[in-house]
Amino acid sequence: MADHPDLKTLRRSGACLMAAAIQASWPQAAFGCGSTTGIGFCYDVDLPEPLKASDLELIERRIDEMRQSNLRFERLEMPIGDAIRLMERLGQTYKVELLRLLESGGGAAVAKAVGDTEAVGACAEADSALVTLCRMGDFVDLCGEPLLTHSGQVGPIRLRNIAGAYWRGDRGRRQLQRIHALCFSSQSDLEDAIARLRVAAERDHRKLGRELKLFMLSPEVGAGLPLWLPNGMVIRDELERLALQEERRDGYRRVATPHITREALYLRSGHLPYYRDDMYAPIDIEGEAYFLRPMNCPHHHEIYLSQPWSYRQLPLRLSEYGQVYRYEASGGLSGLMRTRGFCQNDGHIYCRADQARDEFLAVMRLHARYYATLGIEDFWMRLSLPDTQRIEKFVDDPNGWMESMAILRDAMDASGYRYVEAAGEAAFYGPKVDFMIRSAVGSEYAISTNQLDFVAAKRFGLDYTAADGTMRPVYVIHRAPLGSHERFVAFLIEHYGGAFPVWLAPLQVRVIPVSERHTAHARKVRDLIFEAAIPTASGGVRVDADLDDERMQRKIRNAQQEKIPYVLVVGDREAQGGFVSVRRRGGSLLGTMSVPMFLARLAQEIGERRDIPAG
Repeated sequence: MADHPDLKTLRRSGACLMAAAIQASWPQAAFGCGSTTGIGFCYDVDLPEPLKASDLELIERRIDEMRQSNLRFERLEMPIGDAIRLMERLGQTYKVELLRLLESGGGAAVAKAVGDTEAVGACAEADSALVTLCRMGDFVDLCGEPLLTHSGQVGPIRLRNIAGAYWRGDRGRRQLQRIHALCFSSQSDLEDAIARLRVAAERDHRKLGRELKLFMLSPEVGAGLPLWLPNGMVIRDELERLALQEERRDGYRRVATPHITREALYLRSGHLPYYRDDMYAPIDIEGEAYFLRPMNCPHHHEIYLSQPWSYRQLPLRLSEYGQVYRYEASGGLSGLMRTRGFCQNDGHIYCRADQARDEFLAVMRLHARYYATLGIEDFWMRLSLPDTQRIEKFVDDPNGWMESMAILRDAMDASGYRYVEAAGEAAFYGPKVDFMIRSAVGSEYAISTNQLDFVAAKRFGLDYTAADGTMRPVYVIHRAPLGSHERFVAFLIEHYGGAFPVWLAPLQVRVIPVSERHTAHARKVRDLIFEAAIPTASGGVRVDADLDDERMQRKIRNAQQEKIPYVLVVGDREAQGGFVSVRRRGGSLLGTMSVPMFLARLAQEIGERRDIPAG
C-alpha cells in the first residue's frame, strides 16, 4: 500500500476504525484514550459487560466490513465549547472530561492526566481555542494527528487481547477495557509479527521466571517488590561479580550507603522539587522526615565531600550496587521489567572539565565490553536533550546545557557507536545517554543510562583545588552500565530464553546415574566437581546429582526442561573407568570424558565467560 504515509498514521487510523466498529455493535460504548504502539495500537473503552473472545471476533468482522466500504476519514475543526456539547450529546463522558481539562489547562494538562501525549493527540491548535476531530460515518472522535483518506487504506488488523486499565491511571476511577491490536501495512508483515509474538510469549521473563524458579512476587510483600529465589540470586551474584572485576580494571572504588535519607539531602540535591511524585511518602522519625532513596547520587556526593581533593587526585570513580525505591503506578508494573524496588549497578565519576569527555567515552566502552561478554550485538544509544518548549522541567542554565551537550556529542562521535537524539528526555540536571538493546526476539529495551551532571557541583559545593590554587567545580558522571539487577535479568531471561550460558546458569552441571547401582559413582563425581577449584560467584561449580527413583530418560528430560547446560550420565562403563558421558543442553553428545578433562572444559567456559561450541 504505497499511499500509506507511515505506520503511525496507519495505526492511528486503525484505532479510529476499531472504535467505530465497536460503536456499531455497542452504541452505548464510551471511549477513553487510544494510542499507537510499536506493533499496532490500543484503545480504552467502557462497556456495560466485559468483552469475550467471541466479541473480538465480531469486532474484527465489523472492521473488515468497514474497510471494504472505503468510509472517508473527515477532519473537523470547531471551538472547544462546541466540541464539548457534541461529545455530551454523543454520551462520550471521558472525551468531555478531556476537553474540559484542555479548555482549562491546555495540552500539557491533558498529557499529564493521561500519561501519554499521543493518547489525545494535538487536538487543540496552537494559540487557539479550536479542536480537531475526526468523523467516519456515524462515529466521531478527538484526533489532532493526520489520518488516512479512507478506511480501505487501513492495513490488516488482528485484535490481540483485552486488559484492564483504570481511567487516567487512577485506581479510584472506573476500570475500562483496554483492547490491544496488531496493525501492519501488509498481511505478510502481520503474520511475521504474530510469529514473533508467539516466540516472545514463550520467552516472557515472567513465565520463565516461574518455571525456572528465579523470582516471585507476593501480594503480602507488596506490588512491584520482587523476591529473588536461590536460582535468580545466582544470576544476580554472577552479574555483580562481573561488574566488580570490570570496574576494578577501570579504577572504580566500591562504597555502600544507607537506604533512607533525611529530607534535607533531597531538597539540596533538587530531587524533591523535580522528582517527588516518583518517591515514596516520607517516614516520620523523631519529628523529622526521612525518604526511601530513589537514587544513590546524593549519598555519593556526601562521600566526595568527606575530604578535600586536588586536580592531581581526579578523577574519582565510585561504584555501588545500591538498592533504591521509586513509586510506580500499579498499572505500569510488569514483572522484573518495571518494579518499585530495585538494585542498581550505580556509579559516579567526579572529574575535571578537561577529563569529562574521555571519562564519558570510557563508560560507553565499559557498556560495550559487558554487551560483548553477554552476546548482545544489537545496541545503540539515545542522546536525551532538554525540551526547549518545556524548559520548566529542567535546570535553568543555558551555558551549562550547551557545554555538557557538546562534551557528550564529542564523546559519542569518538566512540563510533550508533546513536540518535531525543528532545525532552534529559535528566533535570543534564543531558543523558540511554543505551538501547534488542533481544533475540526483537524486543527493544532502554537498559541502562549514562548522564553528565553540571548542576550537582553547584548544589553540593563539589569542587577541587586546581593547579593555580583556585577552587573549581567538578563534572559528575552518573552511570549504571548494567542498569538494575531486576530489569537486566528480565532482559537476559528473554534474550537467552532461560538457557543461560554456563558461567551464568543457576545450575551448571547435573549428574545422573543410569540405575540405582550407579548412585555411589554419581555421588563421587558430584563431589569431585563440587570441590574443583573453579572460581564462580557461588564459590565453585554449581552441581547436583539426581538420585530420585525415576527412570534415567525422565531425569534427562527434567534436566532439559530446567535448561541445565551439562548433564553427566554414569553407568557401568563410566563407573568402572572413572569416566562420565557428557551431554550438552539441547541434546548434543560430547562423548565419554574423564572428570579432569570435563573440568578443564568447564573451567575454560566459566573463566572466559563463553560457551565452547559442542562440535
